[in-house]
Amino acid sequence: MSCQSRLSCLPSLEIPMNNEANDLEKSSVRNNPTQNLDQELKEEEEDEEEELHKLLLPDIRDLPTTPPSSVQTNFVSYFAPDFVKPGHDQYVVCDWFGSDPCGFKDEGGITVVDFNVGKSDRSGIKVTGKRKKNAQHFESNTALCKVCTQNDSPILCCVKGSLLEVNDRLIKQPELLNSSADREGYIAIIMPKPADWLKVKASLLGLEEYKKLREGS
Repeated sequence: MSCQSRLSCLPSLEIPMNNEANDLEKSSVRNNPTQNLDQELKEEEEDEEEELHKLLLPDIRDLPTTPPSSVQTNFVSYFAPDFVKPGHDQYVVCDWFGSDPCGFKDEGGITVVDFNVGKSDRSGIKVTGKRKKNAQHFESNTALCKVCTQNDSPILCCVKGSLLEVNDRLIKQPELLNSSADREGYIAIIMPKPADWLKVKASLLGLEEYKKLREGS
């Protein structure tokens, strides 16, 4: 009887020992900081790879129908709505100056661009050197050129600064102001002083503000 009693007790003694070993093993897995850190690092690397993949290979559905021009990509545009008269808007792209042809299209489009205004022909200006020798200094209301539609309309400087060059290509190809005003059809390059630019910049509209203004009108 005593031998049977010992044998019958053996299984009951082994069971808690196995449970205790299992608990220790589970605890060691849960409390292993190195393993947890490795898992977190792996997840971060996977997230970074996914973000990089999205940048290098964007979803074609997210791409614009028409790619932005180099001017839109590299420069910021500012607008002076109704600068000369209602509907005739002008804009500045950094040191590159243009005119919005929307108002002129309503009048039949631009047929002639004439830089011979005032007492000088702006197309004859030749600026040289780092000091911009021969550059003419204009006020914001100085005429740059005249554009001919059904009526002659002056284009003013819009910003105070030194006139570095005019786009004399417009003399032979005035239609560029109708088709590519923000690229080949720019009017002039003007270099304002930093202090003057900060003043005029405060009075101009950004692209989104300009869009809202024109969409609402």
